[in-house]
Amino acid sequence: MSEKNIVYRERQRFSQFWLWVVVLGVASIFWVGFVSQVLCGGALGSHPASVPGLTLLFVLLGLGLPFFFYRMSLTTEVQPGEVRVRFWPFHLRPVKIPLHLVRDYELVTYNPISDYGGWGIRWSWKGRAYNVSGNKGVQLHFYNKKPLLIGSQRAQELFRAIGEAKQMAGRAGL
Repeated sequence: MSEKNIVYRERQRFSQFWLWVVVLGVASIFWVGFVSQVLCGGALGSHPASVPGLTLLFVLLGLGLPFFFYRMSLTTEVQPGEVRVRFWPFHLRPVKIPLHLVRDYELVTYNPISDYGGWGIRWSWKGRAYNVSGNKGVQLHFYNKKPLLIGSQRAQELFRAIGEAKQMAGRAGL
């Protein structure tokens, strides 16, 4: 489908302060090790890592981990007849959810930790969830499987867009 058929589009990233403190804290350990041992020539600890090994760890965890979290995103699109969810880099292509399979949908406020075990792509006794931050979203109820929660910073708009897309699909015979 083309861009003009998109009823709603939202792209979310991890922006929680506490998460970035943890990610940058872990990365800084490898920055300090790399600078003190490789660039300054000192030894870090009583059993220092080899220069190639420390360089590899620095690249993977000192640079790669923050870059990975910076690039990670949840994109939600609503088009006539379907909702598409893509959690990059885990989904190379969007997960397509045909709206004719959705029995009902509702605007919800949820607890990410106790209901789904956190943020990201989550599975729990309540069903599946795609969320990045916050505690609001739209829960889709299906005819033959557990519900799916789509977290959103603009949950009201997402809810209205799903209703509009279902109507558009019904009129178009999709």
